[in-house]
Amino acid sequence: MQKEDVFKALGLSPSIVNQGPLVVRSPIDGSELGRVRDQSPSDIPPMIHKAVQSFKDWRLVPAPKRGDLIRLYGKELRAHKEDLATLITLENGKILEESRGEVQEMIDMCDFAAGLSRQLYGLTIASERPSHRMMETWHPLGPAGVISPFNFPVAVWCWNFALALVCGNPVLWKPSEKTPLTALAAASLFERAAARVSYAPPSLLQLVIGGRDLGKILVDSPALPLISATGSTAMGKAVATGVAARLGRSLLELSGNNGMILTPSADLDLAIRAIVFSALGTTGQRCTTLRRLIVHASLYNQVVEHLKKVYANVISGNPLDPKTHMGPLFERESFEAMQQTLHQARTEGGKNFGGERVLQETYPQAYYVRPALVEMSTQTDIVRKETFAPLLYVIPYQTFEEALHLHNDVSQGLSSCIFTNDIREAEVFLSSSGSDCGIANVNIGPSGAEIGGAFGGEKDTGGGRESGSDTWKTYMRRATNTINYSDSLPLAQGIRFEVE
Repeated sequence: MQKEDVFKALGLSPSIVNQGPLVVRSPIDGSELGRVRDQSPSDIPPMIHKAVQSFKDWRLVPAPKRGDLIRLYGKELRAHKEDLATLITLENGKILEESRGEVQEMIDMCDFAAGLSRQLYGLTIASERPSHRMMETWHPLGPAGVISPFNFPVAVWCWNFALALVCGNPVLWKPSEKTPLTALAAASLFERAAARVSYAPPSLLQLVIGGRDLGKILVDSPALPLISATGSTAMGKAVATGVAARLGRSLLELSGNNGMILTPSADLDLAIRAIVFSALGTTGQRCTTLRRLIVHASLYNQVVEHLKKVYANVISGNPLDPKTHMGPLFERESFEAMQQTLHQARTEGGKNFGGERVLQETYPQAYYVRPALVEMSTQTDIVRKETFAPLLYVIPYQTFEEALHLHNDVSQGLSSCIFTNDIREAEVFLSSSGSDCGIANVNIGPSGAEIGGAFGGEKDTGGGRESGSDTWKTYMRRATNTINYSDSLPLAQGIRFEVE
């Protein structure tokens, strides 16, 4: 399928993809995909004003009707799943199968949010005062700013957008300036859905395309009570500081340095399959990518040799080819960071297998690599640092207590897992003295998550939660209400206050 056909199917006219100064290149071969218009700082305040005006109308629309708009958006995504997946692969470089999964995640999120629109429940609370009723109610919070990353150019945004919208909030979306075409396509499909209802005000979704200076305007604006940001820890700290300075609310989903503990009782065949996808999916460019494999010493040599054989069979190549396992790294900087990390690991005692660049004669402007295994005798400084690449450290342990210490001895706290058939080890890992991550799994890898569960982690991962569970509360404000249906006025705590 030609890119022009994909653009047309997704509503991206030549005036959108060929008429701007921002050049978009494909990681597949470095070719130009399009040129889009980016905003200037002076464009953003009027956009924020439009969002505020839209909020005044949208908050009055009943939540189930807001949910129906999201349901219609899900229908558009279903109808254009293959087109949008193809565009993700062209612009992002992940294999087509994973891009289809990303669009499916958007569809699932729309289903979840549509159902949630009839379940924005508050509580009735027992009052200590007779003939009084206490309750909590939830109200739309206000326009939300969403800052999303290149590696999941639409799914992460949709986690936020679908919930924000059913909760009554318009969204200003700043996608990565490196993947604007997918964002434009997702927005185009939403506009088609919005055109099918009479109650959707304009400016429910606005795109902010450009660099971090535009993101800072969103962060600093008191008209946006919530900023949701996904990216590096350094970016998250800047966002948190800016939003906190105006006493706003931030939702942060940041770095991961995810570990797996592989115990003597584990099903090794199951574990190996989980390791390979968790470490290599999206070419190691997921925040939930498996980066540290903590293996019992009795299994260490066996596991390393098995992984070397599997890694030797991994096909790096064009992500549109169904036989490909790993597409390219996103850009040259990603490749350089991987090579610097491998060099540093060697200086800290590591033994490297793989990691070299391949296919440079076929794709001189792209950065394909072989996946890397790095054997480490202990957890050094470089192991504690997240590197966004298909690079897996393998570390031996002797006791389960040592494995837990190694696992938690990093600054990030996103996703984690243990492979064991020992119920005690599994339960300890999930307990308060076990994994310190926001996601903790047993006999399943750390990479990827279903939308029904809250997604996010602790420590340098930022503490935010996106997607399912009760995350919707982040996008709303809570009010506690007390209703007196008596003819007296008793005070709480039995206080007496009489004035003659």
